[in-house]
Amino acid sequence: MRRNAIILVIIVIAQFCCTSLWFASNAVIDAIANAFFLQDSAIGYLTSAVQFGFIIGTLVFAILTIADRFSPSKVFFICAAIGSFFNLLMVMESHSLQSLLLLRALTGFFLAGIYPVGMKIAADYFNKGLGLSLGFLVGALVVGTAFPHLLSDIVPSSQWRLVVYITSIVAIFGGLLMLAFVPNGPHRIASKGFDFKAFSKVFRNVPFRAAAFGYFGHMWELYTFWAFVPAILATYNNLNANAEFNIPLWSFIIIAVGGLACVIAGLVSKKIGVKTTAFKMLLLSGLCCMLSPLMFGLANPIVFIVFLIFWGFVVIADSPLFSTLIAQNANPHLKGTALTIVNCIGFSITIISILLLTTMSKFFDNTNIYSILAIGPLFGLWALRKKDNKLI
Repeated sequence: MRRNAIILVIIVIAQFCCTSLWFASNAVIDAIANAFFLQDSAIGYLTSAVQFGFIIGTLVFAILTIADRFSPSKVFFICAAIGSFFNLLMVMESHSLQSLLLLRALTGFFLAGIYPVGMKIAADYFNKGLGLSLGFLVGALVVGTAFPHLLSDIVPSSQWRLVVYITSIVAIFGGLLMLAFVPNGPHRIASKGFDFKAFSKVFRNVPFRAAAFGYFGHMWELYTFWAFVPAILATYNNLNANAEFNIPLWSFIIIAVGGLACVIAGLVSKKIGVKTTAFKMLLLSGLCCMLSPLMFGLANPIVFIVFLIFWGFVVIADSPLFSTLIAQNANPHLKGTALTIVNCIGFSITIISILLLTTMSKFFDNTNIYSILAIGPLFGLWALRKKDNKLI
């Protein structure tokens, strides 16, 4: 038991370190835009490039069943090292938007060997209490994703390249931790070869399909909210003369609070059930989407920031719970592949959502556009409520 606790701590630290690559460009987007003469819409495109690369990566990993055929820790390390390299190339001079998009897409491709593979490693070690274990793991992902925003607040904007250097170094360290201290788990069942039907096989299972659909609804909202947190804060700053939010610092806090949310949701799920907890959190985040237009009219900045912190809490709290439901209802021989496939589709959905809001922000009042995110939670709630899904 003590050894497993140590293993979990190492996995969590490694996941935190490596997922800092995700928003490395978002945290310093203004400085990058100034350095390379990019337009304001660059944040949406650069974020979508990471998501697109991640989608292609998860598709390749799923088709080749890499996470089930090879040692997950070795896959994790190799992807962390290569992803760090492409992240680091952003510091080069004379980039265009196209070259930056390519680098972010390549970084996203190798994140496919980090996030879902990290969950696969946790599932190989923790059969019972998987919800809480994945709560810690996804919590690490959240804080790792927010970490570049904290760096951006500390580092002067003129030295934005330092943020890129640090995230790359931290990610390599995380990969080395996983390689050195986390061997194959006791519950790992290795796949013996290619399974080109794996993509269709996993969705024949009705409970698995219900969990996956709930996750897809959750993903419509999650990464778009995270990507637009700085824009939400900037919009409120412009509307309210009393608001002087430190955008990098508050962006970090609003996103990072989700790390605590994942752990708390994991603990709650042990008492009231994984499905019930996921349903309640998805419902609350959907309500935040619908209430968002009203919040911009608040005169009190404190109430507004509390609302965003609450939104940042509930928007991610259900993520480890959906991953738990997916892992528990997947074929044991295809567990890693199933997680990877669901991630692939889920992140495909985030691109549509991010680009939709990026386009809407050009033509509509920015205070009203975030209510469109409620579509995802509504779909997810419908999937979870279906009586024939047999999820517990």
